[in-house]
Amino acid sequence: MNKPGSHTPLWEDCLTLIRKEVSASEYDLWFKDISEVSHVGNDLKLMVPTPLFAEHIEANYLDIIGPILHRVYGPDVQLHYLFNVVSKEPDTQVDVASTPRSKAVTTPAVANPFAPRPVGSVDPQLNPRFTFENYCVSSSNKNALIIAESLANDPQVKTFNPLFIFGDTGVGKTHLIQAIGIRLKERFPDMRVVYLTSRTFQSQFTTAHMRGETNQFFNFYQSIDTLIVDDIQDLNDKPKTQNMFYNIFNYLHLNNKQIVLSSDRAPADMKGFEARMLGRFKWGISVRLERPDLQLRRHILSQKAASEGIELPDDVMTYIANNVTDSIRDIEGVMTSIVARATFCNIPVSLELARNVVGNAIRTTRRSTEFDDVLREVCSYYNVEQSLVFTSSRKREISDARQMVMYLAKQLAKMSFKAIGQRLGRSHATVLYGCRQIEERIPYEKQLQEASDTITKTLLS
Repeated sequence: MNKPGSHTPLWEDCLTLIRKEVSASEYDLWFKDISEVSHVGNDLKLMVPTPLFAEHIEANYLDIIGPILHRVYGPDVQLHYLFNVVSKEPDTQVDVASTPRSKAVTTPAVANPFAPRPVGSVDPQLNPRFTFENYCVSSSNKNALIIAESLANDPQVKTFNPLFIFGDTGVGKTHLIQAIGIRLKERFPDMRVVYLTSRTFQSQFTTAHMRGETNQFFNFYQSIDTLIVDDIQDLNDKPKTQNMFYNIFNYLHLNNKQIVLSSDRAPADMKGFEARMLGRFKWGISVRLERPDLQLRRHILSQKAASEGIELPDDVMTYIANNVTDSIRDIEGVMTSIVARATFCNIPVSLELARNVVGNAIRTTRRSTEFDDVLREVCSYYNVEQSLVFTSSRKREISDARQMVMYLAKQLAKMSFKAIGQRLGRSHATVLYGCRQIEERIPYEKQLQEASDTITKTLLS
């Protein structure tokens, strides 16, 4: 029997894995205060603060922690929740067993290339929540979604091979690449699809090497029809693993098998990889997922509120959308915290509650600048209609306004040249030229410098 509040090595391993699967705010709210009480035979007993924790984890996180518990404690582990009906009174403690999981949907935490399995059978390791149907879309991710769906709907087309999706942490890469796998399995049940992280690939290869089973490892991945690898950047500075992945990549590509990769940076920005590997990453198409724009953030909040069964007031949605701007994961974490606080304290969802959660649950910065903000303020300063910026007019005030939008969208909204061009209906080269024109003119044109400074100050205030 362990002292309540203590963390045993096995439970500590579980917490480490859980922390990688959920947002920081979700982890702090729902998992940090859970401790192992005992592990006897197959029975694992965890102390949770209140009955609500057990209910919420069962409803929302069991598909995450279930495979992790199986991986750490063994496939036959049975989870029990312990809690005091009356707070801080151990005499009121009760033991509630976790709901048994169907063998048809329960899967091990890691696809095992060494385990014997029937011909044609392979565990895809896909999260059933990550579908195209619940993937929120806006102009910041629309192109990536179109390409991903076209690939999943017609796997015979190998125009996008490999498909390389990159972007900052928490912008929806994992959801999108798993949605490809799920759609493929829905339409082609016999297709051999596997999703895994590069760290899992590294771990499996290391195990195979130690066992002298690299041939079995290679043969397993040769048999895959669609290989989906998340966080490929984590194979940097691992030459032996890279060499194995290089050979698997070559074999699959040569045999018209699909490869889907994700990374937190573009192939051109990746370090610690051999040139031949980076060259292959560029064989197909690379698509960037931008930070969620205002439209996408509001869509995510609406969807999350609907799934939680709550009504989110417009002022609360606006506040969260304007202040939690970096990642989808942060937005979902904040919503989870708001729902939990409202439930715990039996209070309505309000702007005051949102401010408290946003201020404490995550690290926030000033509101980010969006393309639409830049367009509005630039056109207001130059006193031109916004629609004129999208025309081909060469009038000086319209041309200056258009190039100023390009310049400030790059500087303040941190958009790529391609993304800016898509919003303005211009090519990458045109946007690059427009930004350079402003940069070169500002040191010599006082009025242009004043315009840039005034608009920037307004946007950042």
